[in-house]
Amino acid sequence: MNGVLHVLTGCTAVGKTELALRWAEANGAEIVSCDSLLFYRGMDLGTAKPTKAELARVPHHLIDVCDVREPMDVAHYARLARAAVEGILARGRRVLVTGGSGFYLAAFFGPVTDDVDVPAALRDDIRARLEREGLAALVEELQRLNPAGLGALDVQNPRRVTRALERCRASGRTLAELQAAFAARPGPFADFEVKLCELVREPAELERRVEARVRQMLRDGLVDEVRGLLGRGLKENPSAAKAIGYRETVDFLEGRLAEAELAPAIAKNTRALVKKQRTWFKTQLPEHRRVDAGVTQVDGLF
Repeated sequence: MNGVLHVLTGCTAVGKTELALRWAEANGAEIVSCDSLLFYRGMDLGTAKPTKAELARVPHHLIDVCDVREPMDVAHYARLARAAVEGILARGRRVLVTGGSGFYLAAFFGPVTDDVDVPAALRDDIRARLEREGLAALVEELQRLNPAGLGALDVQNPRRVTRALERCRASGRTLAELQAAFAARPGPFADFEVKLCELVREPAELERRVEARVRQMLRDGLVDEVRGLLGRGLKENPSAAKAIGYRETVDFLEGRLAEAELAPAIAKNTRALVKKQRTWFKTQLPEHRRVDAGVTQVDGLF
């Protein structure tokens, strides 16, 4: 083992930021962000990014590392996180990973990429077929290549169907074979001990916190933030532009949403995200501690 990673997660608005700061201060730790939007410079209010004062309390990593137009993927994130972790440990400090983005959180518990190299020409060909023939044609081809079935693949999701067909065509293997090979690969942090804690709150309390957060974001200037980001190329990065808080504000600025509808739309979509996060934490994370986020002592988190 190369060391210990402490991972603090929980739903949006549960209160991770303050508790993470307190634990890090008490334990000589530095924080590695595991939030899919904190990477982006200028996306501050809609992401509830730690303030300058909060960032000054404890060294943070993987915040503000990308221009809003630059895409981030899990393989790149894992490389950046690994470098950050090794640097922290080399300084004799502890590591606290914090965030609620399951896609990136998964990098600390298992493999994140496979060894399938999809040629650009094949990718372009499949995308052209999707536009020309529609999703059903791609699903039909996938079914021919996978006579034993498509498993849990969401065949209504064009991105996932396209990706699955690319990988089957490029590798000559079925989805089941690809999944088995993927599961056998070591994760980026397989050589670390990972201690995981999930912060939780009662649903009604969390809903109140979501509503309050949305109101505060708008009071603090979310609309102006998004207006500025549009001028910097926000819509060139679909992952950022479609993030909750940003997509609704873009709709408002472009006339598709009335001002009175903005806060309710953001809150509604945030509640839906919280529901998905709860399910993901329950079904995808390894066994872990669940701690009430109202805890006043940080000693027993891990």
